[in-house]
Amino acid sequence: MIDIRIRAAAPSEAASVLAFWRESAEGTSISDDVDGVERLLDRDPGALLLAVDGEVIVGSVIAGWDGWRASLYRLAVLPSYRRRGISKALLKAAEERFATLGGRRADAMVLEANERAHHAWAAAGYVRQDTWRRWVKPFTE
Repeated sequence: MIDIRIRAAAPSEAASVLAFWRESAEGTSISDDVDGVERLLDRDPGALLLAVDGEVIVGSVIAGWDGWRASLYRLAVLPSYRRRGISKALLKAAEERFATLGGRRADAMVLEANERAHHAWAAAGYVRQDTWRRWVKPFTE
């Protein structure tokens, strides 16, 4: 029996979160370093939600709110904990956070090639929006 708790990440957990993402998340980001995670938590302390089993990080989602948009990133579950409702619990916590902050809708960044994620997002009630595309410009090399 597992006892999963959903809670906000602490800045001191940045390295542990990065290790978790290396094992559990698809893809990487230019912000995947301790400084990037700490900046996120400094700017929006409740944005990085973790699912934990005891002291072990077993899931994550970034529920970023900028006052205008409610954006979801880095929904990931430790492979050995998948198919136990953890992503559903993380999304519920994120959606509750957004509603409390005044958000009206959430959008999710999902890798095009991550078909497993497409199924998970669809099961959670999200639909692909083909009318928009993401455009990016890195500020560093």
